[in-house]
Amino acid sequence: MTATLVGFGALFALLFAGMPLAFAMGIVGFIGFWLMVGFNPAGAMSAQIVWDTLSSYSLSVLPLFVLMGNLINHSGLSRELYAASNAAVGHYRGGLAMATILACGGFAAVSGSSLATAATMTSIAMPSMRRYKYADRLSTASVAAGGTLGILIPPSVIMVIYGSMTETSIGKLFIAGVVPGILGIMFYLMAVAWTVWRDPEAGPAGDRVSRQDKLRAFGQVWLILLLFLIVMGGIYLGVFTATEAAGIGAAGAFIIALLRRSLTIRSLFTILAATIRTTAMLMSILIGALIFANFINVAGVPSAVVNAINSLGLPPLGVIFGLIIFYILLGAVFDELAMILLTIPVFFPLVIGLGFDPIWFGIVIVMVVEIGLICPPIGMNLFVIKAAVGNVPLTTMFRGIIPFVVADIVRLTLIVLVPTLVLFLPNQMSN
Repeated sequence: MTATLVGFGALFALLFAGMPLAFAMGIVGFIGFWLMVGFNPAGAMSAQIVWDTLSSYSLSVLPLFVLMGNLINHSGLSRELYAASNAAVGHYRGGLAMATILACGGFAAVSGSSLATAATMTSIAMPSMRRYKYADRLSTASVAAGGTLGILIPPSVIMVIYGSMTETSIGKLFIAGVVPGILGIMFYLMAVAWTVWRDPEAGPAGDRVSRQDKLRAFGQVWLILLLFLIVMGGIYLGVFTATEAAGIGAAGAFIIALLRRSLTIRSLFTILAATIRTTAMLMSILIGALIFANFINVAGVPSAVVNAINSLGLPPLGVIFGLIIFYILLGAVFDELAMILLTIPVFFPLVIGLGFDPIWFGIVIVMVVEIGLICPPIGMNLFVIKAAVGNVPLTTMFRGIIPFVVADIVRLTLIVLVPTLVLFLPNQMSN
């Protein structure tokens, strides 16, 4: 364990010194493996991981889903998702905040990133809520909380990373995220309703949209909804794999962009370049994480953690709730990807050894990471919005986010106590 503690200390030192996560994990993992096993085995291990990762068929979902999200975002559908949501609920008290939650859920279906969802919806939803004099605590909180749906509603980059690291079906993880994602939207809507019930001035009702304008707004987003249903429905029915679904999603997004006449040669190259940069970053991080995970395994950390937990005599659910508290605290320091990569090699063997389903645990971890993204005092989503809006005090944002954090905790408790909510759909999938 001494070598492990030194390794984690070196990793944190490199991270706080500004080294990118991928290189920090790769360097510490390689040197640790070298010191414990030997230089030649460390080199062979690292080379094999690089080759296996870059040539993995299952990981081709990453660039394809990233490309799908970039094409949809470039087509301007994020703004139209908000317009359609606003047409449906904007005329209710707190309706603009509710529309923000719904639009975040829709954008999450093509984004796969919490921070990207929060940043995009800040620029779209905040001006409208400020025009109707929404309280800053409600407007910023609704965007921050809605943004977390980006890593739960499929397709999710985090789920792809988790599935690759744990050899869990990515397609089943995607389907497993559907019910918790819908519950997340519902609970966030209830948090908005509770906020405006306590303070009606926090979220005044917007203008009622005519039936004709509603139909026009819904007509602008039906293609993206159809694409989502084809991709997720195809996976669920076994018509195609997650990788094939990613290809269909990217092709469908390209066709939508062509139909909307939003593509030029210049913009297409910009989209492709952004996709390549994002994919290279994610692949580099995954390679570094796998090298670091091999060092952790050689050092005997998973077995040591299992023995230490068993010696405490805690019931299995007690262990899960302990991990949940740990992850929420860790969210005050790291973003979602770092939390997954640093902890899964340590905790996954423990959880599986206790008899829990790996798909269920993956969804639980994603939901806990969601809480960490909005939980004071750090909450990464809050700082993304703070950087965008500038003049809202963090204390105001912290007060506003509390009902949404409570909603997340209630939802998470429900998922932990009733695993069927997560596992029912994956268990019904066609092979």
